[in-house]
Amino acid sequence: MFRKLYSWFDSRTGIQASLEEALYENIPGGAKWRYVSGSMLVFAFMTQLITGLFLWMYYSPGSQNAWASVYYITFEMEGGNLLRGIHHVMAQAMVCLLPIHLLQVVIEKAYTKPREFNWWLGLVLMKITLALGLTGYLLPWDQQGYWATKVATELAALPPLIGGLTQKLIVGGSDYGHFTLTRFFALHAGVLPGLLIGFLVLHLAMFRKHGITAHSSPHRPDQLFWPMQVLKDGIACALLFAVVVFAAIAEPVELGPPAEPTEAFGAARPEWYFLFLFQMLKYFDGSLGFNTELVGAIVLPVVLIGFMFAMPLIARKKFGHHLNVTVIVMIISAVVYLTWEAKQEDNYYLNHPDDTQSEAYNRSKRFHEEVGRSEKEFELIQQLIKDYGIPLGGPTALQQRDPLTMGLRLFRRQCASCHAYSHDEYAVAGPPNPDARHDSPLNYGAPDLAHFGSVKWIQGLLSNDAATGIRSERYFGKTLHVSGEMAEHVHETMWASAETAADRQTLATQIEQVAWALSAEAQLPYLDYAANQEKIEAGIAHLNDDTLGCIECHNYGDNEDGYVIDLNGYASADWITKMISEPTQTGFYDGGSDNDRMPSFHTAATKLLTPREIELLVRFLREDRSLIDD
Repeated sequence: MFRKLYSWFDSRTGIQASLEEALYENIPGGAKWRYVSGSMLVFAFMTQLITGLFLWMYYSPGSQNAWASVYYITFEMEGGNLLRGIHHVMAQAMVCLLPIHLLQVVIEKAYTKPREFNWWLGLVLMKITLALGLTGYLLPWDQQGYWATKVATELAALPPLIGGLTQKLIVGGSDYGHFTLTRFFALHAGVLPGLLIGFLVLHLAMFRKHGITAHSSPHRPDQLFWPMQVLKDGIACALLFAVVVFAAIAEPVELGPPAEPTEAFGAARPEWYFLFLFQMLKYFDGSLGFNTELVGAIVLPVVLIGFMFAMPLIARKKFGHHLNVTVIVMIISAVVYLTWEAKQEDNYYLNHPDDTQSEAYNRSKRFHEEVGRSEKEFELIQQLIKDYGIPLGGPTALQQRDPLTMGLRLFRRQCASCHAYSHDEYAVAGPPNPDARHDSPLNYGAPDLAHFGSVKWIQGLLSNDAATGIRSERYFGKTLHVSGEMAEHVHETMWASAETAADRQTLATQIEQVAWALSAEAQLPYLDYAANQEKIEAGIAHLNDDTLGCIECHNYGDNEDGYVIDLNGYASADWITKMISEPTQTGFYDGGSDNDRMPSFHTAATKLLTPREIELLVRFLREDRSLIDD
């Protein structure tokens, strides 16, 4: 029955003759392992097609939903992380196989007459494969892919006359966003695979026409393609798949925090197989007085690709083949070296921990700080998703309501030029030059606001310890207040009068009680005030009795004779909101005479922050993790 069905099918299609022609082709010198790279590339592409189709079933190509769908695939779909990992690693395997196959073809002279067209088709396939890698990098719509692709597409604007139009065609308009993603998805999942299949069919047809480029050997008899070469190809493909699966399991593919166009990502890098171009552009920095970036990004790659297309013609000359081999080896070596150099520069901070004064060290340190910041942001959004799920507006809508995520961003953007935030988990550096004078126009220190208003923070403020107390940069930084009335009072009066160990212990106890009383004004969500009510009441009594000399200068309770910052409601949400909005108002820096550069962030005249942003920043400083209302 089966035999009759097959005969009927063969009579209509001629499949038997086609299989015999393909499988029983003679290989001069016999089957060889070095012939397997082409079959491995075809196998890798087929794997990409299959895994890509399954990923497509769950992927949503929209700026609001893309990241969420990839998150679902990676963390919630059964086997999704492995599926995505195989697709990701196999793409990199294809890029690794490309130069191997290319070099093998060149060395075997399989690009010369009469195989010129097959060589050119192979170069087109190589460019399509790289384009697939470039377009696929954006699809997770995370910070890394978004900013790396943005930088890459901006290179398209470099050519004069046509650059702007080219960039618009690639980006999908003037703005980089939703239409860029949909365009890249259409290219990655439809146009480019279709082109690759078409050119691959032509490539294989030309290969069948001209046969394997091999040479007979007196030491090895000829063999047919089946079964020995097929066996070698099968083993090689099986090993490739095993390595890819192992790599996908051993190091799962990462997903960064959702793309945020307003939050630049300083550690954005292209995939490793484009790092050579990223590194090469550093040598074209414009120091020669003209647009050398255009030369590095456009002209030089076009010249190299043009040379590769001309190689079959160059090989017609006697020395041409040797020149081609030399140039190809040089190109591959340069790509390998530039990739290695880029990795070394990024890791300089880790490999040279003592070279703290060099620009290479600081640049690498900033890179790793950005990577760490990105990892923290991903941990934050992952926890938010576990607690609240992803709203219809997408993960960014959830982040916009989160005081920790947005507070960190706002602090870096608006506050870190003066303040530090030395939190154990979410540290933000202060001014870039810690040794600058307080009156420097650009770099000066102000209080470290980590755990602001907490008992520990206030205890440190009233401490005389040179490293951690009021005289340290943690509290008044390099502002005028570092040698002002309060610092002098704490140092010259409070602690100077505590002569014995018993006096100092009594003072420390009083300071702890006052710290609890002042922190109780803030009602910080992470402190247990009910369990420390006795300390709070004792601290209130000390403040009212002026035990530490606080109400000589500050208003507190019924005292209204103070002339500096009001301690009523100290560090509460309302108090911090007023301080950020207008620090020179009554109860704070009255009239601004004692205000050392603290700007007004929201008044009728200055609106550096919106009320919503101030609320996010206030909750962040108070370590209030509850989401704000929509």
